[in-house]
Amino acid sequence: MSFARRARAARWQVPVALALGVALAACGVAAEGARDASKTPQGGIGSSAATVGKPTPPSSAGGTRKEVADPEEANSYPAPASARHAAAAAPAKAAVTAVAAGALTDAEVRRALAETQAAQKRAASARKRQVLKPVPGGQSIGGDGTIPIPSGIPETVQKVIAGGNEIADFPYVFGGGHGSFVDNAYDCSGSVSYALAAAGLLGAPQTSGELEHWGKPGPGRYITVFANAGHTYMYVDGILFDTAGRSGVYASRWLVGSTDNTGYVARHWPGL
Repeated sequence: MSFARRARAARWQVPVALALGVALAACGVAAEGARDASKTPQGGIGSSAATVGKPTPPSSAGGTRKEVADPEEANSYPAPASARHAAAAAPAKAAVTAVAAGALTDAEVRRALAETQAAQKRAASARKRQVLKPVPGGQSIGGDGTIPIPSGIPETVQKVIAGGNEIADFPYVFGGGHGSFVDNAYDCSGSVSYALAAAGLLGAPQTSGELEHWGKPGPGRYITVFANAGHTYMYVDGILFDTAGRSGVYASRWLVGSTDNTGYVARHWPGL
């Protein structure tokens, strides 16, 4: 083939090759998108939150992980169909918002340690003086439904309290908080799971039956989760976090006093 003919052929081959490459790339993107869509879990972040009043009971992909009906549901103020609540923030975001972390120099660490020790003494004294008053009609604490985050406790415990505060006034719906941590209603185990996840102590929502095996056996110093097949609650820095005993649909999950732990397994996180 002459040089002129080869040049003319090359001029046609380049655009054709480019067009073919673009087409193949588009097909690849479409196929990848289809694969991604097929892998997106239902109820995960990005899907619609559980509809208040029409929850989907928690279950695993194999259909074996199910939570039995909560015997304390009557005291949890299940939400009527008319109740609406905006979706919660991701647990980690709720914790970061309330508990800010930053790097310190050695001198700042020594100064902070001295301040922390002093704050611990003040916080311990304040807790002794603190008197939580329930809202009439139940055991929910008054005020805005949240509790103060003490400075003299481990940061992990602070984050659990921050997580509990984030959803303190959300309505109770069986199955709520199990399709995703980000929801607009939570049941007992969905509530405990959310608060624990705010501190990185859980990677996915768990049922009350699964929380019977969370962490280590026995009570903890700062956090003790009580669970059985039908219900779960916990004590965080001595304050009860429970969906039973609330004063209304949007009443706080932080409750005054204590409850009967008979029939429940006590679990704690190592060191806490």
